[in-house]
Amino acid sequence: METFHTKNLRIGITLGDFNGVGPEIILKTFSDIRMSEFFTPVVYGSSKVFNYYRKSLGLNDLQWVNIKKPEEANLKRLNILNCWEEEVDIQPGIATELAGKYALKALDMAISDWKDGHIDALVTAPLNKSTIKLNAGSFTGHTDYIAEKTGTQKPMMMLVSENLRVGLVTVHLPLKEVSQKLTKELIIQKINTLKQSLINDYSIVKPRIAVLGLNPHAGEDGLLGNEEKNIIVPAIEQVRNEGTLVYGCYPADGFFGSHQYKQFDAVLAIYHDQGLIPFKYMHFNDGVNYTAGLSIVRTSPDHGTGYSLVGKNTASEESFRNALFTAAELVSNRHVNAKLREKPLKFTPLRRERFKIDL
Repeated sequence: METFHTKNLRIGITLGDFNGVGPEIILKTFSDIRMSEFFTPVVYGSSKVFNYYRKSLGLNDLQWVNIKKPEEANLKRLNILNCWEEEVDIQPGIATELAGKYALKALDMAISDWKDGHIDALVTAPLNKSTIKLNAGSFTGHTDYIAEKTGTQKPMMMLVSENLRVGLVTVHLPLKEVSQKLTKELIIQKINTLKQSLINDYSIVKPRIAVLGLNPHAGEDGLLGNEEKNIIVPAIEQVRNEGTLVYGCYPADGFFGSHQYKQFDAVLAIYHDQGLIPFKYMHFNDGVNYTAGLSIVRTSPDHGTGYSLVGKNTASEESFRNALFTAAELVSNRHVNAKLREKPLKFTPLRRERFKIDL
């Protein structure tokens, strides 16, 4: 029998934009010493930056271990892996090219360490896309960047909470371009990516998926648009005929307003705000951003840099803390499901606890 405990996991954490709320939510999270009981945190950033915010937040009792590589991580402490030694100009609440430069450096180092097997998952604090672009050219967000760096072709942005999971067909795309980008093949691909994530990451054997329409009233039989009739519904029917429990397409307003989403394991939204507005309305403080379809488990808090909150000691760490727990649980689920594929259970039930899983 093999015992798998998340305590043995090294969770890589990137500090994000050091002028944003990233350092604050990281420090607040690990000011609770119980966090280190669940996994080993390795923060990619700078102890000098964290010293600055530790003082400004009055968290003087919080201690950490400075390390040069993740293998040196202390199992019982917060670990900071220094990605640079030089002093940096910290300007709380202000977007700067310098902050983008070091946010990207921390992210690249964490991805590299994951590729080398030194960390088991990645949790990213918020960064500013515009400052990253000044350092990395075309940058549309963590999702596509990490997918490219890890050789993943079909990533999917998901927003997840205890009772709602929303996947997106298109993400950071101007609304006027959404219809142009929609194809039957794209919808099928996203349904399948979502399905596999629900099976492999959430251990749902036969997931039920709802797909939303693009237009008001889901096109109203072509009166308000033809994307549903010509693209979305044919994609749903093809995947359903292949054995997937997928349903739709549903008008988004009534679907969420009537709580119909509770009948499904996940919802596939066509564009960014269609999925994020209802999700954030219900789970603004506790929701988690998860990138499905990657070979690496990557999560993040469901909010941005929060420049207006920096320096006020008011930023909530709840979403970030949930992102950490989600990352640990998803790695555990992948481990269990991989073992079950090797040796399927017959009559012996699988015992699962939140952070300890026995096979």
